[in-house]
Amino acid sequence: MFAERLDRARAAMAERGVDVLLLSVGADLPWLCGYEAMPLERLTLLIVPREGDARLLVPFLEAPRVVDRPDVFEMLTWRDGEDPVALASGLIGAAGTAAIGDQTWAGFLVDFTSAMPGTSFSRASAITAPLRMVKDAAEVDALRRAAAAVDRILADVQAGNVVLAGHTEASVAAEIAQRILDEGHRKVNFTIVASGPNAASPHHEAADRVIRDGEGVLFDIGGTMDGADGVGYCSDITRCVHLGEPPSGFAELYEVLHEAQAAGVAAATVGTPCEDVDAAARRVIGDAGYGEYFVHRTGHGIGVEAHEHPNIVVGNDLPLVAGHAFSIEPGIYVPGTWGARLEDIVVATDEGPDPLNRIDHGLAVVG
Repeated sequence: MFAERLDRARAAMAERGVDVLLLSVGADLPWLCGYEAMPLERLTLLIVPREGDARLLVPFLEAPRVVDRPDVFEMLTWRDGEDPVALASGLIGAAGTAAIGDQTWAGFLVDFTSAMPGTSFSRASAITAPLRMVKDAAEVDALRRAAAAVDRILADVQAGNVVLAGHTEASVAAEIAQRILDEGHRKVNFTIVASGPNAASPHHEAADRVIRDGEGVLFDIGGTMDGADGVGYCSDITRCVHLGEPPSGFAELYEVLHEAQAAGVAAATVGTPCEDVDAAARRVIGDAGYGEYFVHRTGHGIGVEAHEHPNIVVGNDLPLVAGHAFSIEPGIYVPGTWGARLEDIVVATDEGPDPLNRIDHGLAVVG
């Protein structure tokens, strides 16, 4: 699998005239070779020449963490006191063009430009993003398992099995985070629990505010669950509940949101430009008079990273293809009053959009 991915990367390099691909921290590295580097000041670098074998240069003390894959890469180590950039530059040799990982620390890039003055550097995502965007069957299965896990958690919230009233956002978020791990995720990526007016902040950080009867609560949760290949794939879901019957204004807002999210999912067909999917959801909200309160894109890609390509946003004319996986998550946020968002992960297929999150989309009344 990893060897096949490297072959595809080399083919993309040849098309773009790139001599060598250099990957450090970030999701490209585990996706291509199965090793996830710790974000340290010590350089880890996968060197993939357009022709020739890949080499993984790692700090000596990190070598025990590497799963040996001789059919994928040769592992080399460096010790404290050595210059890893000089070592890597020697391994790379003469290269006119190098694509370097987008998340490589800037300091290392500066050092490479000094050590390799004859090399032109570009973003590795031009090579890797088109490959990672299109999920194969095993990757879709990994995403589906992760989605089912967070579905179970928020289904419990919708059923009123998680006590909210009288508890702080932070304590509820901690309970949800533990559930994410208990459901088989390797790590928690985020647990947004936003109550009352806090839900008007799309990326609210759960705080000491006490959740009260008579208000809405927004849950946006996700984590990383290992797939069959040992590489982690992400979950991401958003649902809202209301403690007691919602006021008419909030109920109306949520009905508009529900319709907009359904419109976005329905529009996510193979061949449809990403920006048209965004427009389908945004049009419903705008027509209902809430356009100014929808302040972000309709969705983002998901896979090894919680946020990756393709983005479902105005200006992205990339047509969806079978295997694209992304969120559809319109939101309406009225500052100082309330907010709501509704999110599913969807996979584009030749048979139509395939939502991975299956729990109820309505506004659950709890308490």
